[in-house]
Amino acid sequence: MTDNEHIVMGGRITGPESSFDLMPGFNNQFATEAVAGALPIGQNSPQEGPLGLYAEQISGTAFTAPNAQNRRSWLYRIRPSVRHIAKLTEIDSGQIRTAPCFDENILPAGQMRWHPAAMPEDPTDLIDGLATMASGGDARAQTGMAAHLYRVTAPMTNRYFCNGDGDMLFVPESGAMRFVTEYGVLAAAPGEIVVIPRGVKFRADPGEGEARGYVCENYGQGFTLPERGPIGANMLASERDFLYPAAAYEDIEEPCEMVFKSMGRLYAAEIGHSPLDVVAWHGNHAPFKYDLARFAAVNTVTFDHADPSIFTVLTAPSDTPGIANVDFVIFPARWSVAEHSFRPPWYHMNAMSEFMGLVKGVYDAKPGGFKPGGASLHNAMVPHGPDAKAFAKASKTGLKPERLRNTLAVMFETRYPMAPTAFACDPALIDAEYSDCWAGLERHFPKNP
Repeated sequence: MTDNEHIVMGGRITGPESSFDLMPGFNNQFATEAVAGALPIGQNSPQEGPLGLYAEQISGTAFTAPNAQNRRSWLYRIRPSVRHIAKLTEIDSGQIRTAPCFDENILPAGQMRWHPAAMPEDPTDLIDGLATMASGGDARAQTGMAAHLYRVTAPMTNRYFCNGDGDMLFVPESGAMRFVTEYGVLAAAPGEIVVIPRGVKFRADPGEGEARGYVCENYGQGFTLPERGPIGANMLASERDFLYPAAAYEDIEEPCEMVFKSMGRLYAAEIGHSPLDVVAWHGNHAPFKYDLARFAAVNTVTFDHADPSIFTVLTAPSDTPGIANVDFVIFPARWSVAEHSFRPPWYHMNAMSEFMGLVKGVYDAKPGGFKPGGASLHNAMVPHGPDAKAFAKASKTGLKPERLRNTLAVMFETRYPMAPTAFACDPALIDAEYSDCWAGLERHFPKNP
């Protein structure tokens, strides 16, 4: 399926009839309409909406945020959102947890790693298939994040989701996903990501059969590109490679369920139509996708290697300059050419907490037990680094330019310590032998030199 196909089960969806299409860019102003004349020109909220549509603004930042950080969009929809969450009823949150959530943690504070989670046997949609692994910070204070797994075997038929707590960054690991949003349709396969900003309504279905992946729920400021500093104007992720959806709307007049997440709780409302009824929109608070293969990695061409921050794709800044609320980092296929240097990540402990997942291949620091679909967590000041096998190979192998192929690891890095959930404390999921990967690191320094 191509990105600008608009396919929806159970209703009619109208694709773009104007010259607008998927638009590359980042943090700019976009404009798109599914029906000609649906987008007003020169005025955001005319006295009578175009084509009888309701004008509605969604603000991702405070009204008075500086221009460079201000995020907002105007939506022109068949019905306003006030019709979507009337008479909410709290429902079971399943395996979804929201920070702060320390009462379920029964694991020690050391290194943690998990096996890939099995797919559910019963038909399971995205909401029921979300399981929180760990969280840190406080969603009510709009700080921190949660790391989730998703395992999906069924579509969200006439079921929709809106997250009032944070942005959701989806990283498919196995199987493609189709995200049908208020703004239009985005499809993502392993190797791509999709970001759904806070407050945006959507449903997400597996492309074929089943799908699994990771989700970073960001409670803080919205994701943006990191400052490149001395790297200059190029490299890393380029603004032109981010794709936004063309306007497309569902016209479904039948019972639907709207699920709303607020302060860690899930609520549901029964409505008589699809909430994805936006016929036109303009602004910059919008969902987007990115192909991680377009990331231009940088590294050393002399000796040693730079900090892993050079692999940052997106960052959610905090109020403290230089310390992110969340960084989204990848370790992709790349060349390694450093002279007389230990090339895998060195042994380290740092002030940030690192939740890692593996999309494909082998992670060079953990060639053994770290599997695609699995995960690891190293909280602040917890030492970690390459296993004994990786250390031995990197210490003795002859150095020449080496191509790291068919690999993609991802990392959600945050300034907040993360507490594993009850789901993550399941002994069947935990890799209880993880710490043994360093058991072979013997003493090499001679006694009494």
